[in-house]
Amino acid sequence: MLRLARSYVPSRELAEEVVQETWIAVLRSISRFEGRSSLRTWIFGILINIAKKHGVSERRQADIALRAMSGGTVDPSRFRDHNDPYPGHWKEPPAPFPDTPEGSVLGAELTAIANKALHKLPETQRVVVSLRDVLGFSSEEVCATLSITAANQRVLLHRGRAAVRQELEDYLGAQP
Repeated sequence: MLRLARSYVPSRELAEEVVQETWIAVLRSISRFEGRSSLRTWIFGILINIAKKHGVSERRQADIALRAMSGGTVDPSRFRDHNDPYPGHWKEPPAPFPDTPEGSVLGAELTAIANKALHKLPETQRVVVSLRDVLGFSSEEVCATLSITAANQRVLLHRGRAAVRQELEDYLGAQP
């Protein structure tokens, strides 16, 4: 819950406050839970509404929204074509990290870069990627929680993942 709240508000302290208010709201309104969605989806919906009320960081929105509309996709030549037995899959999978101290350090560095990239995303992309890839929500749960269509969820997820991937590739390309 804290991770998701953190994607809406500018500080950890404010995210902790959002989570606390969410639990208070859940306790106050549990009798009104109708079971039309899972309890988890209902609770995260409350969390999102409270986080939005606390305000999304506006400082990122102007230039990032423009960036989100342009780019954010992966070069199609990196995928197998429709005639392949595995269409849409990567032509070359990423190389695994070596099981060495250097590999562990690189893994930690890449995790930090991915987290920074995630926080640079526009709000909707950041939330969808966080719900799917960090918190493990299914696409149906994301759609229900955010009240978005499956197609919109797929586009937001694709663009968000592509932007994070690009940041990682830029970082790895700059390594000596």
